[in-house]
Amino acid sequence: MSEDVTEPPVSPEAEVKMTIWEHLGELRSRVMRAAIGLGIGVAGCWAFRERLLAWLIVPYEKAWIARHMEGKPELQTLSPADVFLGYMQLSLVGGIVVAIPIIFYQLWAFISPGLYAREKRFIFPFVALSSMLFLTGIAFAYYVFFPFTFDYFFSLLGKVGDTTAQLTQRPTLEYYLDFMTRLLLVFGAMFEMPLFITFLAIAGIVNTRQLIRFSRWAIVGSFILGAVITPGGEVLTQSMVSGALIALYFLSILLSLIFGKKAPPEPPEEPKKKKKKKAPVETEAVE
Repeated sequence: MSEDVTEPPVSPEAEVKMTIWEHLGELRSRVMRAAIGLGIGVAGCWAFRERLLAWLIVPYEKAWIARHMEGKPELQTLSPADVFLGYMQLSLVGGIVVAIPIIFYQLWAFISPGLYAREKRFIFPFVALSSMLFLTGIAFAYYVFFPFTFDYFFSLLGKVGDTTAQLTQRPTLEYYLDFMTRLLLVFGAMFEMPLFITFLAIAGIVNTRQLIRFSRWAIVGSFILGAVITPGGEVLTQSMVSGALIALYFLSILLSLIFGKKAPPEPPEEPKKKKKKKAPVETEAVE
């Protein structure tokens, strides 16, 4: 008789036990490499700081001209160091964008020892897709969100009721850079949603069937979030933001289907058993 030999379960390649200090050393090494990449990106952006600031002012200037505002758009400074600090902030944010592929690579390399061989092959597609999604989020904010947002903000300026008071706008360099850079990073991070959900699918926390079932709520939530983050009552902008969120969610479903763990088959529903009626108990008449 031939004996049935059961194969041992497949485990991650790197099954080496690491102490907490070895994990911390590995984390420090990855953080240092990411910091070096960030430093190179910051230095490169500092060399082009004036071009970056001019690029960042374009949506504001176009909306200013379209609204026929008086004078020219200005960015004021309130202290001697404001220009230097503003350029440093802009270079830091630009360095993050430039170093995003390196940062994502180091992140994947840090978690890769706990992955299977099949999952380790996704490192380059992961880095390329994550970088592309982050840049797509920045482009969406710059070319779609900012023009409509500034146009609505400028529509609130002007004469206040029947008074002689005027609402004008002369933002400082600090506040303008805070507003622009934060939203650029927020949109870039928001567009990483498909990869975040894909990680959950790879870990087996969610599966494709669950994501499909939740899609109706995701669509409703996308429209609510689009209405919240889009100022004013501009329906077109709200629809574009909501449509982008919905597209990202369905991209998450596709990626989870390709890379995630397969959902276990649903158990068949057992047929409901019919309850038998109990026969009435006959009682003997007492004579």
